[in-house]
Amino acid sequence: MKTLLISAALAATVLPTAVAAQAIPGAVIAVVDLEKVTSQCNACRTATAALRSQATGLQSRQQALVTPLQTEQKSIQTAIDALPQGKDPDAALKQRAAAFQTKYQQAQEEVARSEQQIQRNQAYINQQVRDKLGPIYQQVMQRRGANIMVETGTTLATSTAVDVTNDVLAALNTAMPTIQTTAPAAQAAPKQAQPQGR
Repeated sequence: MKTLLISAALAATVLPTAVAAQAIPGAVIAVVDLEKVTSQCNACRTATAALRSQATGLQSRQQALVTPLQTEQKSIQTAIDALPQGKDPDAALKQRAAAFQTKYQQAQEEVARSEQQIQRNQAYINQQVRDKLGPIYQQVMQRRGANIMVETGTTLATSTAVDVTNDVLAALNTAMPTIQTTAPAAQAAPKQAQPQGR
């Protein structure tokens, strides 16, 4: 009987502890408008302006490359059209056409490289913002007593009482006063060692 009472007392103390350990706390949700945060943070605005400037610079450069190429193309075409029926272009005209083709190819490659760089810059800016936001989310959630944070765009309706957008924005402005707007040079893949001949 004494053993039965001890077992019952032991079970009474162990079971509630095990049940309590498995209980999940009630959800306390915070909502953040990421579009507002990433468009209104001070460093984000500066970075967006820098990207816009890079894009404008590329458009200007593209126009500077295209204009003389169009002029040269028209001149070559006029010379080809002036040839008598069935007559092949002379060596000088062929050389001009080949030089035009080379310049055209070089211009395309230059523009493509610049476009890729701007895309890499955009991705690098986004990465820097994401890296800063991760810890900020945790800090804001802890300070506001939330255990879940969701983006405004994924909700159907929310109350302003659970909106922590301004908290996240203020923390991001403090944590990230500037953003690097030029991505580091792409790393070339390391060359594999060639096997040594014997």
